[in-house]
Amino acid sequence: MDKDELVQRAKLAEQAERYDDMASAMKRVTETGVELSNEERNLLSVAYKNVVGARRSSWRVISSIEQKTEGSEKKQQMAKEYREKVETELREICYDVLGLLDNFLIPKASNAESKVFYLKMKGDYYRYLAEVATGDQKNSVVEESQKAYQEAFDISKSKMQPTHPIRLGLALNFSVFYFEILNSPDKACQLAKQPTHPIRLGLALNFSVFYFEILNAPDRACHLAKQAFDDAIAELDTLNEDSYKDSTLIMQLLRDNLTLWTSDTQGDGEEQPEAGDN
Repeated sequence: MDKDELVQRAKLAEQAERYDDMASAMKRVTETGVELSNEERNLLSVAYKNVVGARRSSWRVISSIEQKTEGSEKKQQMAKEYREKVETELREICYDVLGLLDNFLIPKASNAESKVFYLKMKGDYYRYLAEVATGDQKNSVVEESQKAYQEAFDISKSKMQPTHPIRLGLALNFSVFYFEILNSPDKACQLAKQPTHPIRLGLALNFSVFYFEILNAPDRACHLAKQAFDDAIAELDTLNEDSYKDSTLIMQLLRDNLTLWTSDTQGDGEEQPEAGDN
């Protein structure tokens, strides 16, 4: 099956919501060693985001059940074993994507947009590993995630418009990383400040979530998200038509997270909904 047929199969799989098949097809496309087009790049991203997203969601549910079955040793053990099974699947998927990024996608990226896109993905998938890792292993994947996000962020600031959707998305995810993984809400919120570019906004969104959920640093997360939102509002009239929808959607997510996090830090410790990322 040639490249065009594999891409067509991936599109069919997406329509059928068979994301494992979609990911398999796009993995084969990537392994041809040819630089992906924007369409192919997005197909790969969507496929693996859905594949890993299903496991991340399952892991959260099972972990919650495990914590709530402390009174029953048998049920708790069953939940623990099932959680570990899901963790194994999640890790395999993440390392699969990271291998594609390191061996094919990042080395072949010929422009800043592609480089930032793939480095953001690298940061994302190390972040997903950090969500389920512990001890020294967690320290290692957190460090790799931060390195990838930081490199992407540095390139995006010098090579991309603030309202570019990829730069906004990067800002969103990087902020989530700071908030949830590094527990540094201030840094998360600072990252989200690139005014209206969707990629930068997206990075700010995700980085602030990272600070909040992974690093357990709500103050840094809120600061990052608020700065990103306020800066974007100040330059809203600079948005072009192509970026307007993406940017304003991410701005809404930033505002929703700020509302959630502010009420959480001022509340009575009740369980809160999961923060949005990109």
